[in-house]
Amino acid sequence: MLVIGVSGLELTAQERDWLQHDAVAGVILFTRNFASRQQVAELSAAIREAAPRPQLICVDQEGGRVQRFREGYSALPPLQQFEAQYAQDPQQALAMAEEHAWLMASEIRASGVDLSFAPVVDLARGNRAIGDRAFAADPQVVAEFTRAYVRGMHSAEMAATLKHFPGHGSVLEDTHFDDAVDPRPLEALRAEDLVPFVAGIDAGADAMMMAHVVYPAVAPEPAGYSRRWIEEILRGEMGFRGVVFSDDIGMAAAFSAGGVKARIDDHLDAGCDVVLVCAPKLVEESLRAVEGRMLNTAALLGLIGRGALGWDGLLADARYDAAQSRLPATSGTVA
Repeated sequence: MLVIGVSGLELTAQERDWLQHDAVAGVILFTRNFASRQQVAELSAAIREAAPRPQLICVDQEGGRVQRFREGYSALPPLQQFEAQYAQDPQQALAMAEEHAWLMASEIRASGVDLSFAPVVDLARGNRAIGDRAFAADPQVVAEFTRAYVRGMHSAEMAATLKHFPGHGSVLEDTHFDDAVDPRPLEALRAEDLVPFVAGIDAGADAMMMAHVVYPAVAPEPAGYSRRWIEEILRGEMGFRGVVFSDDIGMAAAFSAGGVKARIDDHLDAGCDVVLVCAPKLVEESLRAVEGRMLNTAALLGLIGRGALGWDGLLADARYDAAQSRLPATSGTVA
């Protein structure tokens, strides 16, 4: 099935048609889709009204430089900001990470959006795309933060998505623009990059987003369309039973599979439940690419949010003000 991007602040007639397609199970929102809290809520409602089946509405609202909704939302610090605090007071740092997760997820849910793709559990080892989006370089420290963050998201009634499996932090290249290759053997990955994913699965993480990184000592193709990584290691050996998302197939590192149809087929055939098609210009071709495939759009139902309070309810929650006052560098909220 597909989660697609749309072009602006309101749905076009063409985008309403896309939402009728059996393969479309959700929409991912970006800065281009954001003007205000009210507008996002209205767009989310319009998406649901335009589709004949439930839709998963998603966003990347990690904090720091990856925060699609800003005006009217807490200015969330990047995850790596907690590392220095952890060195002084580990329990306080973990409590703050859990509060960050609750605050982020609560604001997104209040806006009528189901899911923020979080947390990043890659290691902070210099990757150009990850940078301060990662908690720390030490796998065991990241594992502790992962458990805390999943707990915080769940307390806000949001599913947690670990990314980018099996670990994007230890290669330099940004897969938005370049191919990335990590030559280490599987045992080295098990001892380092996979550690936070094991912790997150144990904590009850609901979804996984794959990395467009090649680990040639394990499999010849990028992890996102590697049956070895998804079916044998993630599901078979690690026991993950949640939803597996591809990363965006419009990223340069996905091009190795070929054209749009080849990219979609390879990801689905390898075991991805959902393919992200973030660029609207690729949606028409993607819909043609899945014609005739058997797709289980019901797989996403468990990720759709339930029982959000809305902004009035959130602003009346004492925990909301407390979370904002306690988090470092959190500001810029319009009540």
